[in-house]
Amino acid sequence: ISPTLALPNTATNITITGTNFVSVPTVELVSTTGAIVRADTVTYSSATSLVASVNVAALASYYVRVENNNGQSVRSTNADLTVSTAPSFTTAAGSLGSFTKGATISVNVSGTSDSAITITKTSGTFPTGLSLGSTVSNTATISGTESGTQTTATTYNFTLRAADAEAQTTDRDFSITIQPATIANSGLFS
Repeated sequence: ISPTLALPNTATNITITGTNFVSVPTVELVSTTGAIVRADTVTYSSATSLVASVNVAALASYYVRVENNNGQSVRSTNADLTVSTAPSFTTAAGSLGSFTKGATISVNVSGTSDSAITITKTSGTFPTGLSLGSTVSNTATISGTESGTQTTATTYNFTLRAADAEAQTTDRDFSITIQPATIANSGLFS
């Protein structure tokens, strides 16, 4: 089956590879507690490949059972699928703040899942001098002292990824703006 790790508890397609499939079989997920969930749709690709659309809300491990229209059936030997809550960010997308050049900055980005998550940067740029620390208790901190070289307001855009223990991921876009220093009642200067 593919994916081989965990499914989110939302509508998901799984590909089942085997032999002697007949158009169009029944696909069921049988939980280790005995509950049975029938696939919403099954697409017969060939005698060796099926795609089943499943929507499983209960967090559990599942066997995969396929029954052909001719009565032949098979069930996986192991509970090969785990349904798990995909990670999500609790920090809102968008701006994490606007800071003056040369400032010491510390902003937290947090997420949640049914297992521990790690947060990493997948694309974009942080302001010079800032870096993403390790994830502790589902929270990572972007911190450091900005280089202090900004002469104009600059917005740095980046994408962070939350990944859980079941290898499920969620991406979210954020930004940090660095402003040149200001003096009260005089406007901007560099």
